[in-house]
Amino acid sequence: MRLKITKNKNSESWYIIQSTYIDKKHSSKVVEKLGTFENVKQRANGEDPYIWVKKYIDNLNKQEKEGTRKIIKSYSPNKLISKNIQHAYNIGYFFLQDIYYKLGLNRICDDITNRYQFKYDLNDILSKLIYSRIIYPSSKLKTLELSKNFLESPNFEYQHILRSLEILSKESYFIQSELYHNSLKYSKRNSKVLFYDCTNYYFEIEEEDEFRKYGKSKEHRPNPIVEMGLFMDGDGIPLTFDTFPGNKSEQETLQPLEKRIIEDFHNPEIVVCTDAGLSSNSNRKFNDTNIRKFVTTQSLKKLKQFLKDWSLDLTSGWKLPGSDKTYNISKLREDEDLIKKFYHHVFYKERWIKENGLEQRLIITYSPKYQVYQKNIREHQINRALKIIENHPRKIGKYNENDPKRFISIISTTKTGEAAEENHYSLDQEKINEEANYDGLYAVCTNLEDDVEDIIKINTRRWEIEESFRIMKSEFKARPVHLSREDRIKAHFLTCFLALVIYRYLEKRIDEKYTVIDITDTLKNMNLLKDHDEYIPIYTRTDLTDLLHEKFNFRTDYEIITYKNLKKICKQTKS
Repeated sequence: MRLKITKNKNSESWYIIQSTYIDKKHSSKVVEKLGTFENVKQRANGEDPYIWVKKYIDNLNKQEKEGTRKIIKSYSPNKLISKNIQHAYNIGYFFLQDIYYKLGLNRICDDITNRYQFKYDLNDILSKLIYSRIIYPSSKLKTLELSKNFLESPNFEYQHILRSLEILSKESYFIQSELYHNSLKYSKRNSKVLFYDCTNYYFEIEEEDEFRKYGKSKEHRPNPIVEMGLFMDGDGIPLTFDTFPGNKSEQETLQPLEKRIIEDFHNPEIVVCTDAGLSSNSNRKFNDTNIRKFVTTQSLKKLKQFLKDWSLDLTSGWKLPGSDKTYNISKLREDEDLIKKFYHHVFYKERWIKENGLEQRLIITYSPKYQVYQKNIREHQINRALKIIENHPRKIGKYNENDPKRFISIISTTKTGEAAEENHYSLDQEKINEEANYDGLYAVCTNLEDDVEDIIKINTRRWEIEESFRIMKSEFKARPVHLSREDRIKAHFLTCFLALVIYRYLEKRIDEKYTVIDITDTLKNMNLLKDHDEYIPIYTRTDLTDLLHEKFNFRTDYEIITYKNLKKICKQTKS
């Protein structure tokens, strides 16, 4: 800081100014207007005004260096703001950027850039696509516009995004493999237990092509779809993914992706946990080795009759984990007092079975809590079935296995066997009673010989991979996909996958039970108001913002932040 004096015919004005260097441009700003010479002389209180000002500026420079200088601003209610000048910037992405760089995604981009020798900034493109997918989920074109809200504006054009998608698609396996190895340096990973599941994404088109195919849509939409298979580690962090044509059987997607984990990730000793829809005999046999194991849910209704009878028998053979005592739990079904007493207990029984050349362990669990849950769900569905009978019986049509319409019985003949003029609709009580037999029961097949309690714990973590799909589809708006080329579609899902990885690490870092909406909304609203080279937070300080600052070891919630300090924070998040 230094003194500047401006003179005219009648007086002179004294200012303290400071040189600035912002966006590669040199400039200067007024730090404080001291007034006329007479004003300064009065403040000097008998001391030479020039000597007093020098001491005053030295003290300001000292405070500036220590970060304790108070910043004085003046505004006029009659002065218009500058036209076409952006004043608000988002810095919520700083927390995502910290993880992005610590996972070495910037180095991965540099490696790819060196191999292809293109001129655009792949790292800037990929990072903005990821941050925007979490904070401003939208189309690629809209992402370019919205990413200008970030403190660091994008250094690329829309055509560069499209070109980069082709490269990202080609290098998808390389990026995933390198990311995994980099993540081992960032945080310990439980990659011995892996969870696998499949979902699909629809496209708002009428005609299918070689990649977007008609298949069984999770949303029951009559549109072409693309399937995604996702592996998640034992801590809920996504490990790797792949995409497949929409008409490919889900059961055929597991082995190719698992082989890649074994080869590229150098991870041969794994336990793979899947749901019943992916637990084909072929997939189980693939993981029936000395170093590979499986845990999979098993449909009780699809068991052979003698195994089904054994599973539904509540009178004998049931145990509690950690005890050899056996229980008759048949009375639990109807006794409200017993249900309350054992509400949080899980009983089990087990046996080894051998079918189709595969020996595996069948574990049946019974939970009063799960029974109450299933009973409540069924009662809601029965009420919905009654409303359908009452209001829209002719709209029953086709339905899936979990639809409330399955409880509706349709009678189309008279008692004498003749064709009825009208259909008669009623509740199918036999169907309701049959399903009630399975309340509270759950089946798992495995070739592990671990304690039952440990196997149950492994299987109960499957909900996290289902939640990951929900986050991508809902909060990250990964669907519907507005791209047509296969390489660009695959690159789109890569950016969604990487966004999910970074988001999961963010959750793990803050280590508190906040919802995905709480976190993403907070990041989206963390904006600063720019005034020359100072920034004023215009977001609400909360427990969550405090926690984020604490865990990432920087703060953006001071009353005012200088450009210099903000630049330090930005540099810190890229270290």
